[in-house]
Amino acid sequence: MPQQPPVRSSPARPQRPDASMSLITNVMDHSLDDGYAEAAARKQSQGEGGGLPKTLRAKLGLAAGLVLAALVVTVGAAQARVSAPVVAKERQELIDRIDSETADADKLESTVDKLRDDVSARQRAALKSSGGSAEADLAGLLSGATAVHGPGVKLVVDDAKESSAGGEGSNPRETSGFSDTGRVRDRDMQRVINGLWASGAEAISINGQRLTALSAIRAAGDAILVDNRPLVPPYTVLAVGDGDRFSTGFQNSADGLYLHALEENYGIRATISTESDLRLPAAPSVIVRTAQPKSEKTEKGTS
Repeated sequence: MPQQPPVRSSPARPQRPDASMSLITNVMDHSLDDGYAEAAARKQSQGEGGGLPKTLRAKLGLAAGLVLAALVVTVGAAQARVSAPVVAKERQELIDRIDSETADADKLESTVDKLRDDVSARQRAALKSSGGSAEADLAGLLSGATAVHGPGVKLVVDDAKESSAGGEGSNPRETSGFSDTGRVRDRDMQRVINGLWASGAEAISINGQRLTALSAIRAAGDAILVDNRPLVPPYTVLAVGDGDRFSTGFQNSADGLYLHALEENYGIRATISTESDLRLPAAPSVIVRTAQPKSEKTEKGTS
């Protein structure tokens, strides 16, 4: 009996691991749509691909743009070169004008100083010619019309090294409203000067400027004005008085303690020393606008 040949079957092919994810596989294998590929191929065949323009019109447009840009840059450079000398000339003319006006102002100020000195000299001469007595000399001394010298104190007041310094305790500026407490202000100088007068000063000057009964200490911004003349720190106050007793009396007075409080709380610097001989200049001018001398003549009545 014939034997049947064995049945042989080919082995089954292994299944892909991602067979169940056919959609994702298709997207990954064909990430670029066929339409995009066809459009790119068509543009490449027609010469419309990327890079520099290929048509004559595009080349002419690019050349015109470059020429226009070069023309604008050239014109701007030419205008700058032409206007530079004009600007420099105008600037130099302005500087020359400022120098000229400054020189004229200096000349006028010098003339004013000479006239002020002449007026002061005539006033002193008038005081002497009015009688030449000790009363006239005393009047000139007290009014500041004559230079004086004698023993007294030298007080130097300066701003704090750090103007933002502050402190605790007593506040001598609680009503002043100053934002920078480390600066010496006009109110401070007013109190110091008034304290010196009250302690027995016979003549006072600040930074070489003599004070009189008509002198005013005011502020203009951050500057202190004495008779409308600005002063800069340090402020050197010379006061003629009775030496050591004068110095002690001022330091123990309310205004002396006020200055000490400024030193302690705000860092304002102040030094006081006794001098054997101080020289104070005469006041620039003594102008009396309201007061009139008393007439010695008496009116006689008629019968």
